[in-house]
Amino acid sequence: MAKYMDVHHDMKGITREQLLAAHNADLAIEKDEGVHFERAWADPQSGTVYCLSEAPSADAVQRIHERSGHPFNEIHPVPLIV
Repeated sequence: MAKYMDVHHDMKGITREQLLAAHNADLAIEKDEGVHFERAWADPQSGTVYCLSEAPSADAVQRIHERSGHPFNEIHPVPLIV
């Protein structure tokens, strides 16, 4: 499976608790699409959130995020990780 980094904008002021709740919402349904969300990061000042996942496709990641209520603005394949 491929890895993807998706990016959410307009989440200015997000707290650690809100980020954790959003991540847990994804984890609760990720298996429906064969996705696994590995980690999430946020910059509350800029309102940017990053999510790293392993998934069969970018579309599968998109469907999970949409169902959990926080669609992303962009997604990028991550072909190399060290």
